[in-house]
Amino acid sequence: MDMYLLVAGLALVAGFLSGLLGIGGGIVMAPLLLYVPPLFGLAPLSMHVVAGLTIVQGLTACTSGVVAHHRFRCVSRGLTCWMGGTIFVTALIGGAAAGLVANEVLLLLIFALLALVAAVLIFVPVTNDSEHPDLDDFSFNRGRAVIAAGSVGLLGGMVGQGGSFILIPLMTSFVRVPTRIAIGSNLAIVFLSSLAAFLGKAVTGQIVWPLALVIAVTVIPAAQLGGRISRRVPVAGLRMLLAVCIGLAAVRIGISVVDSWRW
Repeated sequence: MDMYLLVAGLALVAGFLSGLLGIGGGIVMAPLLLYVPPLFGLAPLSMHVVAGLTIVQGLTACTSGVVAHHRFRCVSRGLTCWMGGTIFVTALIGGAAAGLVANEVLLLLIFALLALVAAVLIFVPVTNDSEHPDLDDFSFNRGRAVIAAGSVGLLGGMVGQGGSFILIPLMTSFVRVPTRIAIGSNLAIVFLSSLAAFLGKAVTGQIVWPLALVIAVTVIPAAQLGGRISRRVPVAGLRMLLAVCIGLAAVRIGISVVDSWRW
């Protein structure tokens, strides 16, 4: 199979999940790019290449997904500004402070445990959750929003993980945000962090542009489709799917911890 065709197919899967569940998709796209090509007899992609392509996928999927969810009035500008601004600043601080941490593997383990907790939190009932929340009547606790985004951004920055998949459970259980607004707003929040990472990798030549173009073209319609279908899936179904994805992400990070200890 041709690498371009395979990457396009993988981007369809990741883009659809991004639009459907409001996640950046990197937690799905990265392992697909790392492990699937060799299964089809293709040369494996290096982690350096995968990191650049994953950022392109995340940025494109978030942009397309936000448009879809905004159309259905599920994106809160206030929530996006407060949480997006906070996670951007704290991720920078965490990234800068990473060199001061003696045991990064321990931090990665904590991050994996946080993801497992998030998978459980997604089942915590949300007060006044609705299949069709009214954005005009929506309000949130700014202090809780800053705490949630700040903790994920700081720890994520230290261990080199975006952590956006943890934000939705924290938004619904801790900040008390309706599920559909949390999903739509999370895409806008992830867009801010993805944009910064994309600019950094693009300027330093870390993106393979031919493959990146294939991903961008494929992800746009996939995320739009995911966003449309998300509107038709019951909230309970979305929360179950989110729990599965977050749980798998926790397992993947846990495997990274085990591999680190082996070395």
